[in-house]
Amino acid sequence: MDANENPLGSITTEDHNRYPDPYQHALKQRIQDIKGVNSQQIFLGNGSDEAIDLLFRAFCNPGKDNIIILPPTYGMYEVSAHINDVAIKRVNLTEDFQIQPDKILQEVDLFTKIIFICSPNNPSGNQMQKESVLQIIEGFEGLVVVDEAYIDFSKAQSFTHLLKNYPNLLVMQTFSKAWGLASLRLGMAFASEEIIQVLNRIKPPYNISGLTQDTVLKALYNTKKMQAMVKGILKEKDYLKDSLIKIAHVKYVYPSDANFLLVKVVGAKPIYDYLIDQRIIVRDRSKVVLCDDCLRITIGTRSENDRLLESLKNY
Repeated sequence: MDANENPLGSITTEDHNRYPDPYQHALKQRIQDIKGVNSQQIFLGNGSDEAIDLLFRAFCNPGKDNIIILPPTYGMYEVSAHINDVAIKRVNLTEDFQIQPDKILQEVDLFTKIIFICSPNNPSGNQMQKESVLQIIEGFEGLVVVDEAYIDFSKAQSFTHLLKNYPNLLVMQTFSKAWGLASLRLGMAFASEEIIQVLNRIKPPYNISGLTQDTVLKALYNTKKMQAMVKGILKEKDYLKDSLIKIAHVKYVYPSDANFLLVKVVGAKPIYDYLIDQRIIVRDRSKVVLCDDCLRITIGTRSENDRLLESLKNY
């Protein structure tokens, strides 16, 4: 009798009158079974974006500290940095979208607290070289965040198996991609128990709804369906890539370890606008560093992919 809940039940057919488990114990136990990471080393957030924001609050002093990002990369690192008044240092990827460990470590100063590495990278889609990532983890005393939102589509091994070796490593994953649960907004962070305890102290008390916890827990007992969906998406990715490179105004399709393709075209902006007129929305990345005239295209169903291909052929 402490939480001021309604004791008479809920106005829905299901009981939602009690607050959910604030630490999601049952869900974390199942994630432990699947991921092989101790449940005490798991943080669950309202999307990975919540974990990113909390990392700034926990480890960075506003107006004083800085982080390092590796463009082109996921945009929320920069958004959260601005919101939390944390300075940003940028070390661009190479022309083939790989990280440059020596240059990154040269940018580190006394106020550098976090380095963000997206692998597979968004928007380029490629996996980062393991040796380069390890060089950064081993050469930096601050927190290294490896964002693995697309790891389920990659053949590479997750960095979660190295958590026991590196207390400054944090790995992020999500249920929004391979698991097909984007609308539930549930992200995962894996790190040392000490880091997870810090995140749990500063998160909102009930950041994951009971409905989300129950739904995801049921989904986690259907791993075969997830694996089948991943297999289907990868098959469609090969089909889309093979078809795109045959179109005259497509110059290059970059290798991808994710569920999307980065495509260099002749005139990205006019093609992007044309596709909108055809009621097809892709992502225009042409203003992003190293992505001149590039569109990022998410793998769709066969009918969606065919409609896109037909529109591009008619452009």
